[in-house]
This record gives sequence, C-alpha cells and structure tokens, in this order.
Amino acid sequence: MKEIIAYEMVCDKTLEYRNDIICIPFLKRYWNEYMKIYNECFYKMRKALEVEPINFYYDYSQVIDKINDIFLYLQNGEIIGAISCYGNELDDLIVEKSFQGQGIGQKLLLWGMNHIKEQGYGEIILHVAEWNQNAVKLYLKNGFSIKKKERVR
Repeated sequence: MKEIIAYEMVCDKTLEYRNDIICIPFLKRYWNEYMKIYNECFYKMRKALEVEPINFYYDYSQVIDKINDIFLYLQNGEIIGAISCYGNELDDLIVEKSFQGQGIGQKLLLWGMNHIKEQGYGEIILHVAEWNQNAVKLYLKNGFSIKKKERVR
C-alpha cells in the first residue's frame, strides 16, 4: 500500500479579483455528467496512490447530503468544472479534461474563495495530496500556504 501525504493549506488574505464566471448550485439532472468528470479527474491520482475504489462515485446517494455545497460551472448546458464549499473549506475542484490547462481551475478556485468570504469566513482551508503538484502550485499561487503536512496512510 502506497504512502499518502497530504497538505492542509490555509488562505486568510483579503481577495481582490474580478469574478468572471458564474457557478450554479448542483442539480440532480447533472449527476451522471458530474460523476463521469469527477471520476476522470481523480482517476490517475487514486490509481497511483492505490486508493480504492478508483472510481469513487457510482450512485447519486453518495452526493445527496452534499448537493447544497457543490457548485457547477456550465457552458452551453454542459459541466466545464465544479467546486465544493463546505463552510470555510474548499474541496473537489474539478475541470472537464478537454478544458484543462485553460485557467478554468484558477477561476473556480477564486469563485469558491469568494463564495466562502461572502459567507463571512475569514480563513479558507483545503486539503490536497502531495502527489497532486499541479493543484499544490495553483493553491500557492493564489494565496494559500501550507499549514500542516501529514501522513494520511
């Protein structure tokens, strides 16, 4: 079994940016598309780290308690990306494969940070696997710092 190292990252800076995307709350009709994109986005990491099941989502019941915290970014009625905001914690930032590398992840991150700040939180936290260096770099570039490094497994 492979070792998994994760970072807890924190941002307590005041945000100054233009929010140029609109995200909508999760709707059940997007479940199958969301599940496909989510599983594709995390497949490579889960496989490399031997996290089972590799395809985490398989049934709508898995998100039913989370739907009020998942936000979708759509273009032409299709999911381009999504982000979850649980209180002051960001989670599950995903971008559809064909749209990766175009800055959409950063836009979703900033949208989520703004959403959390609008809810009155001063500090934003997130957790990320050390393996996911692209995400770590994105978070550091956008005002996060590593608060804690821990061995998860």
